[in-house]
Order: sequence, then C-alpha cells, then structure tokens
Amino acid sequence: MVFRKPPDGGWGWVIVVVSFFTQFLCYGSPLAVGVLYLEWLDAFGEGKGKTAWVGSLANGIGLLASPVCSICVSSFGARPVAIFSGFMVAGGLMMSSFAPNIYFLYVSYGIVVGLGCGLLYTATVTITCQYFDKRRGLALGLISTGSSVGLFIYAALQRELIELYGLDGCLLIVGALSLNILACGSLMRPLESSSSPPPEKMCVDKVPDQYFVYHEKEKTVEENISILEKGYIDEKCVNNVPDCKQESILSKNVLSSINVNEKDTYKKKVVEQTNFCKQLAKRKWQLYLTYWKETMVLFKNKVFSALFVAILLFDIGGFPPSLLMEDVARSANISEDDYFMPLISIIGIMTTVGKLILGILADFKWVNTLYLYVTTLLMTGVALFAIPFAKSYLTLAMLSGILGFLTGNWSIFPYVTTKTVGIEKLTHAYGILMFFAGLGNSLGPPIVGWFYDWTQEYDTAFYFSGFCVLLGGFLLLLAALPCWNACSNQGSKLPPNTYSYKVASNA
Repeated sequence: MVFRKPPDGGWGWVIVVVSFFTQFLCYGSPLAVGVLYLEWLDAFGEGKGKTAWVGSLANGIGLLASPVCSICVSSFGARPVAIFSGFMVAGGLMMSSFAPNIYFLYVSYGIVVGLGCGLLYTATVTITCQYFDKRRGLALGLISTGSSVGLFIYAALQRELIELYGLDGCLLIVGALSLNILACGSLMRPLESSSSPPPEKMCVDKVPDQYFVYHEKEKTVEENISILEKGYIDEKCVNNVPDCKQESILSKNVLSSINVNEKDTYKKKVVEQTNFCKQLAKRKWQLYLTYWKETMVLFKNKVFSALFVAILLFDIGGFPPSLLMEDVARSANISEDDYFMPLISIIGIMTTVGKLILGILADFKWVNTLYLYVTTLLMTGVALFAIPFAKSYLTLAMLSGILGFLTGNWSIFPYVTTKTVGIEKLTHAYGILMFFAGLGNSLGPPIVGWFYDWTQEYDTAFYFSGFCVLLGGFLLLLAALPCWNACSNQGSKLPPNTYSYKVASNA
C-alpha cells in the first residue's frame, strides 16, 4: 500500500476524535477495574491476590502481546483490526457478567478484553501517525488522554451502575457501550494514494513459475497420462479395428515421451520450490540472528539496561494503587459517605493533567527528560511509602492525586527511550521495554494482594511497592550520572549505533 504525504489535518482530525473515543471506550473499564475488584471479592470470596489477577491481566496482556498486535495491524490495517477488537472488548465484558468463578474472569475479562485493548491501542496510534507528521506529538497527546478520561468517568459510572443494576447488569451495559468502538473503527479510513490504481486480481499467467507449488489435487501425473493413453487407444480401436495395434504402439511411444517431459518439469519445479524454501528459511534465520544481536547491543548500553529494570520495577510497584486504592480506603474503615468522588477518578483526572504538563516540560530545551523521569520515579516511591500513614479520605485523595500526576510520566517515556538508544533503534528498544512494562503490570497487583493475604494489612505491601520504585529510580539515576560517560570514554568504545545519555548536555 502506497501512502501519500500526511495531511496534518483534514480527515486526520476525525481520526484523532475517533481514536480518542476508542481509547476512552476500551480502556475505561479495565483502568477503573478497582471498582469491580471490590464486587468480585464479595461475590466469589477469593483472596485479594487471586482476585487481583483479573485487573492485572486486563492491563498487562495488551503490552505483553504488543509484537502480535503490531503484526496484526501491519497485515490487515487499522480499520479491520479496530472493528474486530471492538467485538472482542464488548464480548469479553458481556461474557464476564455470566462468570461462575474467578477463573472464568481470567479469560473473559483478563485475556479477551486485555488483548482487545492492546489491538485497539496499536491501531489508533498507527492510523494517527499515518495522518500526522508535523503535528504528530499533539495528535498522539490528544488521543492518549482518552484512556485517562475514561478512567475518570468509568470509575463513577461503574459504581452508579452497580448500585442500580448490580454487578452483572453493570458489565452488560459497559459491554454494550463498548460496541460504539465499531462505529469509531469504521471511520478509520486508510491513507491511500489517490493516484494509485485500484487493486486488481493478479492473473495466473503473470505470476512467475517459481512461486507455484506443483501439486495435483486429484490425480498424479502418471494417472493422468494413463487415462489419456487408454482413451486415445479406445477411440482408435472403435473407428478402425485392424489398425488398433499399430496405433496403440504409436500412441504409447508418443505418450511415453510426454510422460518423461512431464516428470522432468515436475522435478524441476520441486527443485525450484525446495531452493526457494531454503533461501526463505535462511533469510528468516538471519533476521532472527540480527534481532538478537541488536538486542544484545542495546543491553550493553548501561542507561538502557537501567531503564529496563526501572520500568519493570515501576510497574510492579506503581500500578497497584490504581487497582487497589478503593480497597485500601475500605480497609481503613473510611465510610463511603465521606467520598467526594471515587479515588480512582482522582487518579484518572490527575493522570491526564500529568501527561499534559510533563509532556510540555519535556519540550523545553533546558529540561533534561531523563532527570525529569527519574524525579517522577523517586517521588512516586515516596508517595507509596506514605499510603500506610493515610487514615482519612482527604489524605488518600491527596496521595491519589499525586500518584495520578506522577503516573503521567508515560508521556515522556518515549522521549527518554529515544535519547537513550537513538531514533534508529527506538522501535526495537521500545518494544522490549513495553513487554516488561506489561509484565510489571501483570505481576504488581497480585503481589500486593498476596502481601495482604499474608499479613492482613496493606502496610507491608505498599512498603514493598515503594521500595521497588525507589530502587528502579536510583539505579537509573546512577547509570545516567556523568561519571559513567567519563569511564566509558576512557575504557572501551561504545558499540555502533548505540548512544550514551549525556545528562549534563542541557544543563
């Protein structure tokens, strides 16, 4: 498919709007799953660690499967993938309303909804990047706020629906709302070149012979020749009986030569196909070797290795509050009458604010994005340590707002990755980091839940979460200090196409 120059406007703004609502509709419920988490605890009577797997899978499986999602969008296009994924999200939510146990929710809500969200995220980002070039940062920033706004609204919406229609009715209604993703997906018109002719069916005659696999579905070559031979002899024998034997001998000689030619052609095609498959397998193997070599080169970069550890530890420790904060308030015996708004809604709206403000700060030349990212990690760790000391709704609301704002550091994470490995290796490095971010999202809430099941209080769990985030932040800070650059310059040279982050370059 040939794409024309991104218009940076026009139908692109329609793409931005529908992508915003797509992320709003698909991520609203999974990000606000903390409201459903309380109901599942009461409904199934399982432990907090086991129940937390539902929400963690829904938010982590999309990142874990990001390579598969990228292949699907590249192969089929954003519009078909968005429509199909809309059915997945809506169907998974509706099936969850009929869940007989927590294990059913692992599949229906955790895997089906989570994978659908991952596909929709990839589709919306891909189609937006196709329509925008100069304003790509603005467009991506706008659509990324859809998930945060969805968290803010769905937290209150699901709570209200549960009070009116119960847990099952809430999931059915939320699933029905997700069907609007189909309408959004249908508007994701691919950006094709207007001068390119419409696709035509390829004629068989125009296809090179080496791409055909010689294959007879019904009969082999020998069977076809024997049938032709028999039919030819029978016809001659009926018309001229005396010459039957002579014609039979002649036809056998002719058809035997045809048989030899057909066999030679068949062997030739088999050899060509065998060589083609060998070359293809060799090429694929070379691609895999190149991929792993480039991966090893990436991990030789100290800052990238520290960034990989930091993102894993950050998601293990920093993601659980968005899932468990409501249960933390209930465990602290805070009455729902004291609620001004759900704590998850506060996290959602402040995440939106954090994405915008941190993204704006990252554009200033005097701001070092890596130091800014490390600062958010360290502050997140301190806020997590403070959660056990919060015993009122006001203090929990303040901490929720701080954590939500700092979670907005996702908006500057691509900047940090680009500065660390260079634009040439951004796609490769970002895919690796997102995989481990998904792993952290999947493991964080169950670990915190297991701590509660073990100690019957959240204090130890959030001390552990804060320690993980602080450890990741300090490791990244140490790896980025200027002394590392001096040591690396005096020692061996950096591998080709890798970059050491010059922390003091913009100071």
